[in-house]
Amino acid sequence: MVTFQLHEEPLQNNWLDAYGHLNEAYYLVPFSNATWKLQDHFGVGTDYFDKTGCALYTLETHLRYVGEVRAPATLKIETAILGVDAKRLHVGHTMLCDSRECATFECMLLHYDTKAERSAPFPNAARSALQDSILMPTPDWVGQALRRLV
Repeated sequence: MVTFQLHEEPLQNNWLDAYGHLNEAYYLVPFSNATWKLQDHFGVGTDYFDKTGCALYTLETHLRYVGEVRAPATLKIETAILGVDAKRLHVGHTMLCDSRECATFECMLLHYDTKAERSAPFPNAARSALQDSILMPTPDWVGQALRRLV
């Protein structure tokens, strides 16, 4: 399908490390903010939580640092649906600065019913919309494990 451009934000000076570039901990902030926008886009965001008590919880993440980010910068996030099943959503984000890829992030999310305190299937309409949006083929960085030193 396609990628979504649902989020961008300016680099904050308090996110910089002693070397003057984006501290590794703060790469996650714009990616997380983009995930919230994606949830809203597909109708499973905070309004949905307020009505149903269902939420998306992060099970696993993988973050790749591809290029240096220095201030001033606008962090633009491209988002892709990489897969979906009855209860899980695989999302990928790419961070761009001046049209240059700086980082990638993928996460596995679980649809969770906070009232029942257990996982639950996505609503049919949301799952169908997510399935219709799966990016094919997936980027080569998707599903890669951390490199091992052997």
